[in-house]
Amino acid sequence: MSAADPLAAVHPSLRRGLSPAVRWLAGHELTPRWIGGLYGVGRAIQAIGGIGTASQSVKVKGAPDVKVWIIDRRRTTGRPTPAVLHIHGGGFVSGVPAMNFGVLKKLSAELDCLVVSVDYRLAPWTKFPGALEDNHAALGWLHANAASLRIDPARIAVMGDSAGGGHAAMLAIAARDRGEFAPLAFQLLIYPMLDDRTGSTCSPSSPLMGAQMWTAAHNVFGWTSLLGLPAGSEAPPHGAVPARVEDLRGLPPAWIGVGTLDLFHDEDIAYAQRLRAAGVPVALQVVEGAYHGFDGLVPGAPSSVAFTASWMSALKQAFDNNKKATQT
Repeated sequence: MSAADPLAAVHPSLRRGLSPAVRWLAGHELTPRWIGGLYGVGRAIQAIGGIGTASQSVKVKGAPDVKVWIIDRRRTTGRPTPAVLHIHGGGFVSGVPAMNFGVLKKLSAELDCLVVSVDYRLAPWTKFPGALEDNHAALGWLHANAASLRIDPARIAVMGDSAGGGHAAMLAIAARDRGEFAPLAFQLLIYPMLDDRTGSTCSPSSPLMGAQMWTAAHNVFGWTSLLGLPAGSEAPPHGAVPARVEDLRGLPPAWIGVGTLDLFHDEDIAYAQRLRAAGVPVALQVVEGAYHGFDGLVPGAPSSVAFTASWMSALKQAFDNNKKATQT
């Protein structure tokens, strides 16, 4: 492996995902002007991708309504099914639900569950806790409409990738603390963005982590945009940074997956270890030679297929376990 060529550390089957165009985009400095342009692109993607997909406006206390998108490929009729509340990624500053509609449709069909994806407000236009309140309102809407949606409130999971994984972890913590609904059945965290100190006051254990795709500079920008204060500050808002929440007891079982070249590698493993120490069941999947977002860029690679199968299986098992628990 050449220290001068980070690409040499990438698993051969995943290198084709790092085309020159992708590497240029991934290496671009994030600025308010740049993400303003991304916002416009995202809205266009959502408008096109949302054609044929149902949506619903959900009330958010003290804020504008948030739109949720409803993906329903269930086969079961007449009895309640599990549900997944999905939160998209994008570094807290970009992204739309439609980016994940392909995977979410497959998830709904294969696990016979309802999937709802939240079009939450983005930073820096909305600081914490705006997005958390949007996501919490969406969770409340699922519970309030469980009968008409044909879902089992005891089998609701939250999931997200990257910043969406961070938001999912934040929501799991807030749901536990507020205690307004039945406990979440599961938290599915796909290379989640959990710690504002990564890239600011803490460096990854290897310079190869974050060399591709999401970089330390991107991370500082994303967290600073969300928090409204510099990433790595001594006292971030309570509940905003999952990795800095002291008490993780009582959180739902989790699946956490990350690649060895991902900037989030260290923080994700540390969070999994802390969850286990707090008595929370955790499945941890670490993919050798994988960078951030590898499964979306090269979905057909063996490691991507195995990664997706792992979280899909873990989610199915969680639903099965909760179904058995409610029947006893």
